[in-house]
Amino acid sequence: MSNLYKLDYESPIGVLEIIGTDKAISSIMFSEKDRAVNNIQDKTPIVLENCYDQFDEYFKGDRREFTFPIKYEGTNFQKTVWNALTSIPYGKTVSYTDIAVLIGNEKAIRAVGNANGKNKMSIVIPCHRIIGSNGKLTGYAGGLWRKEWLLQHEKTSSK
Repeated sequence: MSNLYKLDYESPIGVLEIIGTDKAISSIMFSEKDRAVNNIQDKTPIVLENCYDQFDEYFKGDRREFTFPIKYEGTNFQKTVWNALTSIPYGKTVSYTDIAVLIGNEKAIRAVGNANGKNKMSIVIPCHRIIGSNGKLTGYAGGLWRKEWLLQHEKTSSK
């Protein structure tokens, strides 16, 4: 079993806690910390440094896709949904219904929403790009205000 490492990224909308091994990132979640706390005793793995740098580029509006390796745990259905989310273009939104249709299970709208809620790769697997079929913002683990900020950021950075 590989060691887990943590690295905080202080974004304009709060601290993101990055967790991973020396091979891949396993979790990126918003933290309730007021400030980034980076006190890793060992050398920070390059994969975490790359993730940190790519978030820096994303928040500056210079990056639209993430290229560091990720490894996430979930059911086959959740992984199918998360993979579908990665096909949503930067600066665009789709509905839960659109994702259900995309994965070939148009009646699984609520299950798609549930899988979205279990996503531990904030921003990288862009569940913030999912909105209600009525065009309204719906749940986001990081809070709706963050979802709104991210969508606005991508909209203005995509021009």
